[in-house]
Amino acid sequence: MARIVVDVMPKPEILDPQGKAIVRALPHQGITAFTGVRQGKRFELEVDGEVTEQVLATAREAAETMLSNPVIEDVVNVTVINDATSTEA
Repeated sequence: MARIVVDVMPKPEILDPQGKAIVRALPHQGITAFTGVRQGKRFELEVDGEVTEQVLATAREAAETMLSNPVIEDVVNVTVINDATSTEA
């Protein structure tokens, strides 16, 4: 069984209050290496059988129309994950 992973992030011009809260909290945990955080979403779509170009196209369409809000979010990655290998699509 293969999986298609879709990563969605807020557009750069959109405020990210969750990311800001995380970056403010990190120093309280002793983590000081980071100056910014943006929080996004990850979706894993399971596929029975082979991931064909048609299946990838369908995943991209779902990502653009249902998994993200195109007004405030960008689909930044669509990746195929097989048993032992992963390839970016």
